[in-house]
Amino acid sequence: MKKSDGKILDLARKVITQEAESVANLTSYIDETFLEVVDLIFHSKGRLIVTGIGKSAIIGTKIVATMNSTGTPAIFMHAADAIHGDLGIIQKDDVVLCISKSGNTPEIKVLVPLIARMGNKIIAMVSSVDSFLAQHADYIVRATVDKESDPNNLAPTSSTTTQLVMGDALAVCLLQMRGFSQEQFALYHPGGSLGKRLYLRVSDVMDLNVRPVVGMNESIQNTIINISQNRLGATVVLDGKGDLQGIITDGDVRRMVEKGIHVGDKIVAKDIMSRNPKQIDINDMAVNAFNMMQKNKITSVVVMKEGRYVGLVHIHDILREGIV
Repeated sequence: MKKSDGKILDLARKVITQEAESVANLTSYIDETFLEVVDLIFHSKGRLIVTGIGKSAIIGTKIVATMNSTGTPAIFMHAADAIHGDLGIIQKDDVVLCISKSGNTPEIKVLVPLIARMGNKIIAMVSSVDSFLAQHADYIVRATVDKESDPNNLAPTSSTTTQLVMGDALAVCLLQMRGFSQEQFALYHPGGSLGKRLYLRVSDVMDLNVRPVVGMNESIQNTIINISQNRLGATVVLDGKGDLQGIITDGDVRRMVEKGIHVGDKIVAKDIMSRNPKQIDINDMAVNAFNMMQKNKITSVVVMKEGRYVGLVHIHDILREGIV
């Protein structure tokens, strides 16, 4: 490794350390005013309008995304666009969160008085409490940093990181106040593996038209045919009353052969079945079926509905849906 490589690594570590310290310092700004801001947004009859310029605008879009996904209706309005026609986004009951490190950019100085004239409450997320934005806002959420983490103290680095974290703090507090549940989260995140883990049930992933089953005294030959025809690598064994007695998998058939037992021998399904197979209710979450398979190192789980056998859910059913 070259000497210059070592300097680069040291610099990277320094950036991470400085930004971590900036974030840690935010805890001193979690005070009564922060609580008032959370309460204001929570009880607002309108939406949270988030605005900013430059890198703060980019952070603003992320905060809006987090708010929307956790139950707080939010819209991003670019500060430059706002003073050129987009100010109409703001409605009567909306609360405006204005993000800026300096709080003194030209767009902010034009925009803030206009919002104040409209009668909307203004929250300033700002580093400098002596800035124009802070002085003209109704509430201040401090995201103060001593310096940026770049060597020239110019590029928005520590400042945007603190804005991002403070935005997360607001969103999570609002989430808690709303009692936002996993079910609601899944409703807002139907796509991707995360959403599917939260809302897909066993009934959604299994093939309801495939119900492999044999009787207790079914011949081994017919049992193997049943396993093969249904293509799930297993079949379930029921007694004459339709009650679950066991399961026979490809592995059970292989172990039978390894013991020297042949298909033509006078044995039946109940002789090689595995008793007490793993079961899951058809309305349970599909991810729970997957976890059961992983824990027990199996590929199928018996699916029950109101105490009766209705089919098998296979690991491929779950993987195909992209749950994991």
